[in-house]
Amino acid sequence: MDFETIPGVGEKTAAALAELDDAERALTDGDVAALARAPGLTEGRAAAIARGAIRRDHDDPGGFLATDRASEIYRDALGLLQARTVTTYAEKRLETLFPTGSASRIEEVRAFAADATDLDPDPDVLAALAGVEPLADPKPRRVRERCIATADAERYAAAKEAFPELSIEVVEDGRDIAELARSYSTVVVLDESFAGIDVDGDVRVLPDAAERTDEVVPERLLAFFAANREALQAAAVVHEAAELDPPCDLAALRDALSRLADDGTVLGDDELERLSNAVDDLDTAVSTAESVANDRLRDVIRERDVTIEGTDFLSLVEQGARVDSLLSRELEDEFDEALSAARDHLVESLSLRPGEADLTERVFPEDPSFPLGHDEEAVGRLRTELKAARDRRAAKLKAGLAADLGDLRDPVETLVRDALELDVRLAVSRFARDFDCVFPEFTGAAGDDGAGSFAIEAGRSPLLDVDFVDVDPVDYEVSGVTLLSGVNSGGKTSTLDLVGLVVVLAHMGLPVPAESVRLSRFSELHYYAKSQGTLDAGAFESTLRDFAALTDGAADRLVLVDELESITEPGASAKIIAGILEELAEQGAAAVFVSHLAGGIREAADVSVAVDGIEAVGLEDGELVVNRSPVKDHLARSTPELIVEKLAGESETSFYGRLLEKFD
Repeated sequence: MDFETIPGVGEKTAAALAELDDAERALTDGDVAALARAPGLTEGRAAAIARGAIRRDHDDPGGFLATDRASEIYRDALGLLQARTVTTYAEKRLETLFPTGSASRIEEVRAFAADATDLDPDPDVLAALAGVEPLADPKPRRVRERCIATADAERYAAAKEAFPELSIEVVEDGRDIAELARSYSTVVVLDESFAGIDVDGDVRVLPDAAERTDEVVPERLLAFFAANREALQAAAVVHEAAELDPPCDLAALRDALSRLADDGTVLGDDELERLSNAVDDLDTAVSTAESVANDRLRDVIRERDVTIEGTDFLSLVEQGARVDSLLSRELEDEFDEALSAARDHLVESLSLRPGEADLTERVFPEDPSFPLGHDEEAVGRLRTELKAARDRRAAKLKAGLAADLGDLRDPVETLVRDALELDVRLAVSRFARDFDCVFPEFTGAAGDDGAGSFAIEAGRSPLLDVDFVDVDPVDYEVSGVTLLSGVNSGGKTSTLDLVGLVVVLAHMGLPVPAESVRLSRFSELHYYAKSQGTLDAGAFESTLRDFAALTDGAADRLVLVDELESITEPGASAKIIAGILEELAEQGAAAVFVSHLAGGIREAADVSVAVDGIEAVGLEDGELVVNRSPVKDHLARSTPELIVEKLAGESETSFYGRLLEKFD
């Protein structure tokens, strides 16, 4: 795959992606965690690359979210989904869902979301998901008892890269290999020319060692499984709780993990434990064995009377004899018994096998002496033999366990990935259930068959700062260009936000919070939030330039504008808005402009402009009573008019009546 064809991916990033084993699959699946394994890529950058790959594959030029407020609505919608994830992976993975005008991408996500909404968010599954996270490759750990040997410079360089855990040694002949075999428990030779070499030690000629990494350095695979043990176990529980078909035998996986220690060593082997204990306890055992022998000799000497004739004593002195000679002559049998006790203790305390026990013969010298000492060189030889036996046993066990786990390496990737993807789907399901969502119906591309449109029935916005169950449902339908009027705090902005949210979710391919929705497929959403105060001349000019660009080829766009009149004086605002609406209507665009100047705008426009109104039906205890669904073709009364009307009805003074007539 040519990664540089992905928007936003340059030569450096493409090279990083090329180092991944499954980059193409990860891009296709939107697997952010897998992409983030590439050198130098953060999860955020990986999500952006995944989005770029999706846009490339669906010929999506991007730019659907054409304004800051449109982007804010998307982030709010995404936040509602992400709040329903359990894993960090799912949270990042949802960022690959974005609004688009591409019909193929919308349908692709709709199929995914339709499958997701059928899922039941079982609490046991959600609890199990808490322990699942993407699998990680641990840093290589140095393996000191094994080395790679080669006489070839190119093989040396390749081995350094392929086996960072091992020492890579340069050899010239068999003597060099024999020397290495005395220092390492195993020597792996890469050169086929050394096949059949006859040297002492474990020497293996494996020209294809790079293709047999699990055999040459099983510690790598074992470290992977040890580091990811909790995630694997949690993923297995997820599959069982969700009744998913696992890609591997879960019993076999659990059995293999039970034999693996957290440090990557093998558990449950009595022989390896015996040898490891023998190496660790050797010095203590030798010291204790000496004490056993010396205590016996001390007791014997203390209780024994030794008689020496004068001539014998003189002869021993003249010969420079020591007490050892006396001990040899007078206590030879007792010394032999003490020596035997020392050796027996050493063998017993270290649980030595017959072949290993033979090495203890030289640990304690046979020449009588008191106190009895040990031969450090002999102890060193025994230690070397025990270590070699331990390492060989460990290597054999590691190789065997690695062989069992090697068949599981790829399946467990799928096991964890499926569990994480389940979290993504469950988040969509929980979102749809929490907000009573339905899938919208697209009526075609905006601009193809007249002006763009949308029709929302019983839509409820989860973005409001109230409990969702307390949100009043809204019905609203628009085709072409429309002005939305209404009282202050009557819900005009909330209605605009609901429209924006529904449109964004629909174009993400997701269900929307309503009883039903029909809408055109738009290429861009332009949502302009209410300006905070009158703009200065420069900002006002910039805003007009934005709208001039917007009205050029706007047939397939949806435009939402909240109180544009706040940018300048009311009289001028009405004329400017009227002119903008004329241009949008001529283009066949769909637009909703919220304005308190709807009447003046309609009068100033040279085209027929629909006016809808969010009607306040009265005042109760100083609070507006509002019908939240806009009334079609109705200019809503203002809050001041309602207050004047209320006062006119309550007072006999004609003043309020005359004021009320001014609103006609």
